[in-house]
Amino acid sequence: MAAKQGIGDLIDLVKAYAKQELVEPVRPLPRWLAFGIVGSLLLMIGGVSLTLALLRALQTETGTRFTGNLSWAPYLITLVALLVTIGLLGLRIKKRSL
Repeated sequence: MAAKQGIGDLIDLVKAYAKQELVEPVRPLPRWLAFGIVGSLLLMIGGVSLTLALLRALQTETGTRFTGNLSWAPYLITLVALLVTIGLLGLRIKKRSL
């Protein structure tokens, strides 16, 4: 009888430990994922909007500077600005050592 009681206690202990160490840390994960996905979508929408705003500003606010043979220049300037921004953001991503 004592052996069965000891095995039952061991099983309960293992279940409690698994719940404490595995289930509890994962419980807030869906909330973190939801905030991350929403934040990423909002940043993406903002980035696209700012890129289009830069392009339209270069096309409309520069007068006749980018007309005729230079009508491609606003697209190139916008592309370079976008690549520089992506590069700067990429530099901010650092690999953390354990």
